[in-house]
Amino acid sequence: MTAPLTPLEAHPEHPPAPDPVSDVIRWAAFSCVLVPVVLLWSGASLAGALGTAVGLAAVTAVCRVLLRRSEACAARPAPDEEYAPRQGRHQRHGTAARRGGRHSGGNTPAG
Repeated sequence: MTAPLTPLEAHPEHPPAPDPVSDVIRWAAFSCVLVPVVLLWSGASLAGALGTAVGLAAVTAVCRVLLRRSEACAARPAPDEEYAPRQGRHQRHGTAARRGGRHSGGNTPAG
Protein backbone atom coordinates (compact mmCIF):
# COMPACT_ATOMS: atom_id res chain seq x y z
CA MET A 1 0.00 0.00 0.00
CA THR A 2 1.34 3.47 -0.87
CA ALA A 3 1.43 6.46 1.43
CA PRO A 4 -1.07 9.26 0.77
CA LEU A 5 0.25 12.23 -1.16
CA THR A 6 1.10 15.40 0.71
CA PRO A 7 -0.50 18.64 -0.54
CA LEU A 8 2.73 19.61 -2.33
CA GLU A 9 3.00 16.22 -4.07
CA ALA A 10 -0.67 16.19 -5.05
CA HIS A 11 -0.30 19.20 -7.36
CA PRO A 12 3.30 19.45 -8.54
CA GLU A 13 2.36 21.73 -11.45
CA HIS A 14 1.15 24.38 -8.98
CA PRO A 15 4.03 25.32 -6.69
CA PRO A 16 3.14 27.43 -3.67
CA ALA A 17 2.97 31.16 -4.36
CA PRO A 18 6.02 33.10 -3.17
CA ASP A 19 5.44 35.32 -0.18
CA PRO A 20 6.80 38.79 -1.04
CA VAL A 21 6.54 39.99 2.57
CA SER A 22 8.78 37.16 3.76
CA ASP A 23 11.28 38.00 1.03
CA VAL A 24 11.39 41.65 2.12
CA ILE A 25 11.80 40.69 5.77
CA ARG A 26 14.55 38.21 4.89
CA TRP A 27 16.51 40.91 3.05
CA ALA A 28 15.96 43.36 5.89
CA ALA A 29 17.27 40.83 8.42
CA PHE A 30 20.29 40.30 6.19
CA SER A 31 20.86 44.06 6.19
CA CYS A 32 20.59 44.14 9.99
CA VAL A 33 23.62 41.83 10.07
CA LEU A 34 25.53 43.20 7.09
CA VAL A 35 25.42 46.92 7.92
CA PRO A 36 27.06 46.63 11.37
CA VAL A 37 29.75 44.34 9.92
CA VAL A 38 30.52 46.91 7.22
CA LEU A 39 30.54 49.68 9.83
CA LEU A 40 33.02 47.76 11.98
CA TRP A 41 35.18 46.98 8.94
CA SER A 42 35.26 50.66 7.97
CA GLY A 43 36.41 51.71 11.45
CA ALA A 44 33.22 52.62 13.31
CA SER A 45 33.01 51.93 17.02
CA LEU A 46 31.48 48.72 18.36
CA ALA A 47 28.83 50.74 20.25
CA GLY A 48 27.88 52.59 17.07
CA ALA A 49 27.62 49.36 15.08
CA LEU A 50 25.51 47.71 17.79
CA GLY A 51 23.26 50.77 18.02
CA THR A 52 22.78 50.67 14.27
CA ALA A 53 21.95 46.96 14.40
CA VAL A 54 19.36 47.52 17.12
CA GLY A 55 17.81 50.44 15.22
CA LEU A 56 17.62 48.48 11.98
CA ALA A 57 16.09 45.51 13.82
CA ALA A 58 13.43 47.77 15.36
CA VAL A 59 12.57 49.33 12.00
CA THR A 60 12.44 45.87 10.42
CA ALA A 61 10.09 44.59 13.11
CA VAL A 62 7.73 47.56 12.73
CA CYS A 63 7.74 47.22 8.94
CA ARG A 64 6.99 43.51 9.23
CA VAL A 65 3.99 44.19 11.45
CA LEU A 66 2.70 46.90 9.10
CA LEU A 67 3.20 44.74 5.99
CA ARG A 68 1.40 41.78 7.56
CA ARG A 69 -1.46 44.03 8.71
CA SER A 70 -1.73 45.54 5.25
CA GLU A 71 -1.70 42.08 3.71
CA ALA A 72 -4.46 40.92 6.07
CA CYS A 73 -6.60 43.97 5.27
CA ALA A 74 -6.17 43.43 1.54
CA ALA A 75 -7.16 39.78 1.86
CA ARG A 76 -10.42 40.58 3.65
CA PRO A 77 -13.51 40.27 1.48
CA ALA A 78 -15.18 43.52 0.52
CA PRO A 79 -18.34 44.39 2.44
CA ASP A 80 -21.67 43.92 0.69
CA GLU A 81 -22.42 47.62 0.85
CA GLU A 82 -21.31 49.88 -1.92
CA TYR A 83 -19.53 53.01 -0.86
CA ALA A 84 -21.44 55.43 -3.03
CA PRO A 85 -21.19 59.10 -2.17
CA ARG A 86 -24.02 60.27 0.04
CA GLN A 87 -26.51 62.57 -1.59
CA GLY A 88 -27.88 64.23 1.50
CA ARG A 89 -29.19 67.73 1.96
CA HIS A 90 -25.79 69.04 3.09
CA GLN A 91 -24.05 68.13 -0.13
CA ARG A 92 -23.74 71.01 -2.57
CA HIS A 93 -24.46 70.59 -6.25
CA GLY A 94 -24.29 72.83 -9.27
CA THR A 95 -22.17 75.89 -9.89
CA ALA A 96 -22.40 77.27 -6.35
CA ALA A 97 -20.38 74.33 -5.07
CA ARG A 98 -17.55 75.22 -7.43
CA ARG A 99 -17.57 78.94 -6.74
CA GLY A 100 -17.07 78.47 -3.04
CA GLY A 101 -19.96 80.57 -1.83
CA ARG A 102 -23.70 81.14 -1.94
CA HIS A 103 -23.59 84.54 -3.59
CA SER A 104 -24.74 84.71 -7.15
CA GLY A 105 -23.24 88.16 -7.74
CA GLY A 106 -20.09 88.97 -9.69
CA ASN A 107 -16.58 89.53 -8.40
CA THR A 108 -17.29 92.91 -6.83
CA PRO A 109 -16.95 93.31 -3.07
CA ALA A 110 -20.11 93.81 -1.05
CA GLY A 111 -20.45 97.38 -0.09
